[in-house]
Amino acid sequence: MSPDELAARIRTRFPEVVVARDEVTIIVDRADVPDALATLRDDPEIATGFLSSLTATDWPGADPRFWVVYELRSMDHHHRVRVKTGLPGHDPHVPSVADAFPTANWQEREVFDFYGIVFDGHPNLRRILLPEGWDGFPLRKDEELGGVGTRYVGASIPPVDRRTTS
Repeated sequence: MSPDELAARIRTRFPEVVVARDEVTIIVDRADVPDALATLRDDPEIATGFLSSLTATDWPGADPRFWVVYELRSMDHHHRVRVKTGLPGHDPHVPSVADAFPTANWQEREVFDFYGIVFDGHPNLRRILLPEGWDGFPLRKDEELGGVGTRYVGASIPPVDRRTTS
């Protein structure tokens, strides 16, 4: 099935379908994410049973601020479908899909760890790479560059974005 044929098939259920560079992308409301992913998985002609990637992007000053992106792959039909949902900066919550797609478990934790996006209903949503007491979310574009200031005995090296040249 070509990307255009795939998009036409999907468009019967989801009106916001875009084909760009031979890639099919669906945009859904956050509340509809679990049902959309299940529909794409369970339709035998689409059969995207493998969640290969789950990530996010941050667009400060835009509405929505965050976009959560799910990359689905059909092992039977050898095609991909991307599902995107936008989240406002003041309420970055989306339903978890970890029960339906086991690979989402750790990927949702990583997105939570780096962006602060909360996956409601996740079985164990906590930091995965950063220490539990870490303050902030390093992949948000309003975080300081260079991370944590480093202290030495009698000296300090500030984060990169606070350094000045003399």
